[in-house]
Amino acid sequence: MAPNFLVTHSGGFHADEVLSSVILTQIFPEARLVRSRAPEWITPGADRIVYDVGGAYDAAAGIFDHHQRGAPQRNDGQPFSSFGLIWKHFGRDYLTVLSVPGAFVETIHAAFDASFVLPIDLADNGALSPDSAGLLAGLTLPSLLETLKPVFDDPDLEATDRAFHAAVEIARSFVEAKIAGIHAKLRAETLVLKAIAFAGDGRVLELPMGMPSRPAIMKAGADHLLFVVHPREADWCLTGIRRAEEGFELRADLPAAWAGLSGRDLEVATGVEGASFCHNGRFIAAAKTREAILALARLAVEDVEKRADRVSN
Repeated sequence: MAPNFLVTHSGGFHADEVLSSVILTQIFPEARLVRSRAPEWITPGADRIVYDVGGAYDAAAGIFDHHQRGAPQRNDGQPFSSFGLIWKHFGRDYLTVLSVPGAFVETIHAAFDASFVLPIDLADNGALSPDSAGLLAGLTLPSLLETLKPVFDDPDLEATDRAFHAAVEIARSFVEAKIAGIHAKLRAETLVLKAIAFAGDGRVLELPMGMPSRPAIMKAGADHLLFVVHPREADWCLTGIRRAEEGFELRADLPAAWAGLSGRDLEVATGVEGASFCHNGRFIAAAKTREAILALARLAVEDVEKRADRVSN
């Protein structure tokens, strides 16, 4: 039976109960969100889900706190916050409400937990300091959500509750966008793997549109690929493939002679009619047609192979 009430604590708020509220209010839109520390509210009952307050963790009873002695931990010993507990028990239902296909639910649930939920859990429990982000510490999601709290001398007694509800809606957009991005990467993986199979031993991967491609390239072990081409709104794009998830080093750069050229200058340098642009960093080039971008890609591969021959000799 759906709960009538979603209960968390009153007063100042943190990212974990804000994000928990995002999940629960999406699953149970008819339930009333109550912020209170009154015993009659934070005591478990059949009509409510209590989280981040109450001093107990009992999923069967509908209470999900993590502040008590013997607080719940993940299988690897890392601590849960209320967000982690709510995601553990309700995350799959949330993904279903968002119309995530059943075949993707477990994968997205685990990916979102690892990349989004766990950092919130660790930060809320003091196991991960926002200061580790250096100058960006004040721009982490937990820090930004806390900036929405009213100032200490705001005389409006309802200001904190209004700020909490505003924070929930702002946080909702980040949660939904993150999940949409994870889902998109899974859809892209299917398309990229198909394109890799079609490319065979070729050094250039042609995709039907711009999409995340590196994860699937790595998954497929397609180490022979050097460049990716795909159409854009008004032209075609040629890009390098990064060696690692972090950083900008590519498997292969575009030819040095193309760097920073555009228009007629690039057409002359490449001998390709329709070549339109090459970034000075040599990681992306553009052309007006598919034929032109494939011609640039062939030249780029030849340049890489010539350089490799010179090194080997």
